[in-house]
Amino acid sequence: MDRLRLLEVFCAVVDAGSLAGAGKALALSPPAVTRAVAMLEERLGVRLLQRTTRSLHLTEAGARFLESARRLIADLDEAERSAAGATAIPSGHLRLTAPLTFGRMHLMPILAGFLAERPRVTASLVTLDRITNLIEEGFDLAVRIAHLPDSTLVVRRVGEVRRLLVASPAYLARAGMPARPEELRHHEVIALDSMFASGEWRHAVDGQVRSIRLAAPRLTVNDALAAIMAAERGEGITAVLSYMVAPQLAAGTLVVVLGSYAPPAIPVQLVYPQSRLLAAKVRAFVDYATPRLARVLAEAVS
Repeated sequence: MDRLRLLEVFCAVVDAGSLAGAGKALALSPPAVTRAVAMLEERLGVRLLQRTTRSLHLTEAGARFLESARRLIADLDEAERSAAGATAIPSGHLRLTAPLTFGRMHLMPILAGFLAERPRVTASLVTLDRITNLIEEGFDLAVRIAHLPDSTLVVRRVGEVRRLLVASPAYLARAGMPARPEELRHHEVIALDSMFASGEWRHAVDGQVRSIRLAAPRLTVNDALAAIMAAERGEGITAVLSYMVAPQLAAGTLVVVLGSYAPPAIPVQLVYPQSRLLAAKVRAFVDYATPRLARVLAEAVS
């Protein structure tokens, strides 16, 4: 087998989770797949896969090599499309990932609009409240709401959001509006796992970020919509990101608590793997989504 084919077999084995599965996907016999992996490991001089009778796992070297292998295959595919003149017209399948609530509220409507204008593109949106490895998990693009460490990913900033405390007017009429962060200790808290995981609320005082430990929550949930609905019913104060409650704030069913103490804003970015030949489908979506996400985020923060 040539070197590219060896890379394709290796990636197929990882994707399928087995030698037999890779063979079926590539129309190769299991012995041929085994030989290809062995040839690649011999060429590189390292073990890429740990194989037992029941399982198959990447070694540390294999995990590092997988990222490079996927990038090389993608670059070659894009070069071939470019030579054939296909780069000018976005086509193919686009895989995106985003945080659950953000994907549902904001990315999905934009993606639907993009697909309506690009009939040659299909798409999958996977909403996950965790950081994904774009290369290993096969994503073309991700929305990240965080301060990002340096990496090889290309980053397109589209806006920012803020961490807010919110409660219903009915709850505040009953329990009182806190004037200082310390007063939160005496209030009922609805804890969203991703915001109150440590049991503390980070806030800003005179430009310095500080934290205060809150009372044990009466209710803990792992879904932002559940926390927001509980707050609207008057069950306590909850912490959310500003984009999550823009409609409720506009309608007056929730109000901001201790807004002057809100911590610094968090950037929202589109990120995608670096490539010398960026796929037309990715470039087209980034150009389409950036101004639209910027607009909805600006409205959510204001």
